[in-house]
Amino acid sequence: MSQTIAPRLRTLLLLLLAVTGALLAGAGPVSAHAALTGSDPQQGAVVAEAPAQVSLTFSEQVAMSDGSVRVLDPKGERVDTGKTSGQGGNTYAVKLHSGLPDGTFTVTYQVVSADSHPVSGAFTFSIGAPSTTTVAVSDQEAGGGFVGGLYGLARYVSYAGFILLVGGSAFVLACWQRGTGVRAVQRLVVSGWLALTGATLAMLMLRGSYTGSGKFGDIFDLNLLSDVLQTKTGAALVSRLLLLAAAALFIAVLFGAYEKREDEEEKGDLTFGLAIGGFVVAAGLAATWAMAEHASTGLQAGIAMPADVLHLLAVAVWLGGLSTLLVVLYRAPSIERSAVQRFSQVAFGSVAVLVVTGIYQSWRQVGSWSALTGTWYGQLLLIKVALVVVLVGIAYVSRRWTARLAQTPTSAAKQSVKTSVGAAASKKSNGSAAPAGGKGSKASKSPKGAKSSKAPKASKASTGSEENLDDTVTVPAGGEGGSSSGGGGGGKRAAQLARQRAAVATARDKRLRDADPLRSGLRRSVLAEAGVAVVLLAVTTVLTSTEPGRTEEEAKAATAAASAAQTGEALSLDIPFDTGGEDGKGIARVELDPARVGGNDMHVYVERPNGKAFDIPEVKVSFTLKAKDIGPLPVVPDRIATGHWTATGVQIPMAGNWQIEVTVRTSDIDQVTVDKNAQIG
Repeated sequence: MSQTIAPRLRTLLLLLLAVTGALLAGAGPVSAHAALTGSDPQQGAVVAEAPAQVSLTFSEQVAMSDGSVRVLDPKGERVDTGKTSGQGGNTYAVKLHSGLPDGTFTVTYQVVSADSHPVSGAFTFSIGAPSTTTVAVSDQEAGGGFVGGLYGLARYVSYAGFILLVGGSAFVLACWQRGTGVRAVQRLVVSGWLALTGATLAMLMLRGSYTGSGKFGDIFDLNLLSDVLQTKTGAALVSRLLLLAAAALFIAVLFGAYEKREDEEEKGDLTFGLAIGGFVVAAGLAATWAMAEHASTGLQAGIAMPADVLHLLAVAVWLGGLSTLLVVLYRAPSIERSAVQRFSQVAFGSVAVLVVTGIYQSWRQVGSWSALTGTWYGQLLLIKVALVVVLVGIAYVSRRWTARLAQTPTSAAKQSVKTSVGAAASKKSNGSAAPAGGKGSKASKSPKGAKSSKAPKASKASTGSEENLDDTVTVPAGGEGGSSSGGGGGGKRAAQLARQRAAVATARDKRLRDADPLRSGLRRSVLAEAGVAVVLLAVTTVLTSTEPGRTEEEAKAATAAASAAQTGEALSLDIPFDTGGEDGKGIARVELDPARVGGNDMHVYVERPNGKAFDIPEVKVSFTLKAKDIGPLPVVPDRIATGHWTATGVQIPMAGNWQIEVTVRTSDIDQVTVDKNAQIG
């Protein structure tokens, strides 16, 4: 069994690389989480006069800096001022230079969505009449290419490192405190810390190029790094590095001072302190993902972020503990059955937390059955659910092995170990197990008394092994004497004999560990769980960088509504008002042209009940889309004639049933606000 460990681990590594590569390669085109839903001028539109600005409306808020939006003339020269500004809601604009010539203009944009993913695109409009253009737009999506692949790999490694660091530490503290002295466990937890730290540093360096040009050389641009540090994602990555410094101290205490404690009371106090401190650090690390990705934006962010932290912690405790158990079963000399049983209970609780938080996250990110099957996010989610079901099924098999291990070993199992130990002792006494090089012949020439003196030793090993089966999952290693009797050889010969005896003892101990089919069954089921977990982690990594199904469907609907609104008719609403004062009754007529997503012209007419226009001191208008929690978007029109106010460039960021509020003031103290709903877009 021991000879097959390395090939199996290599197989797991190859599976990890293959699945990660396939998923990351297929996820590139849909990594954006915000979509352009409207623009003014519209895509492909032909306008009679040059606009003063170009405005873009997205499906959600985006981070935009100067230069994020560029407008190029037919010759490919920039005609924008480079300064972008928010126009309310999810609409952003860039001013244009005056005196633009006729022809086709190209608008390019590259922004970062609220959940940290880059978004890019381009469209054209024409002034006067369409013309040829020399502008060539790159087909590469933002966040793609070689740098995008490196960033995706770093994301995967960061998740894997977090799982090993948190899950391994939790396994030791909650299930197997004796594991603090096991070198294989120490290496696993430290490897998790190193992986997470290295991946975080890599993401920090790659971030500027990943959301910008995508050029490898820009990775080392310190100006870009400075810009990254001022973003939400940059702050999250720096916070993660600070928390990893605290995690390094935690590891040093866990595998240093804690492992050396012999007083049970002192060790209990230290266990409690490490548990509290470890939970705070682990929750803080998980929060660095929640504060910068899906959970931080969209529906119910205040609930989604704590749920995301719990989800990540549950994943780490389950899969990280599983990885630790796998290493212990193959590398550690022994582990108590009680420790395996405790981990089984902890894993069950983690799965329960995963189910609850996972259902909530699925509802929040998908939103409808059509999005579950009709979007890439929904399809990935179905794959993840299927993998979790498979993983839980294998875990159930592992629990059965654990339950059988908890029972008194059967006579058959005992006999199996007796036979294995007896055979090993017999081979050794006959010289068949001696190392090569003539040692077997020397053993055969030994006095008979020497042979008989070894027989009780083999019998004792057999008895000890039977007793140990009731307490541990594997038989503890126990070599023969630590030094060579030499037989007259020098120090070099003695060292060689010591190494040979140690190898024989190690081989015998492994045979003893593999003698019990119950333990072999547990190792196989845990190894199968680890294989499925590798694929599950790859799918989860891609899922976190894919546009949620709810957002994708809303963006499609908004885009379709904006396209349909191009041929829409002007909106006209008559809203009666009564301020309660003298001459306070009348009708406010609001006209919106063309009543579509993007820029609109608004006219407000104030008339008496008999239809005659009259002047009042002030009129204000606001637009609110309650279904999407947008607004109120205020508009203060300018008076141009008796009873007539107007405003241009009124931005409607999204199609929907908008509430239009009109505030009318007829005197210094008489004022009223009236409203009416209307479908716009």
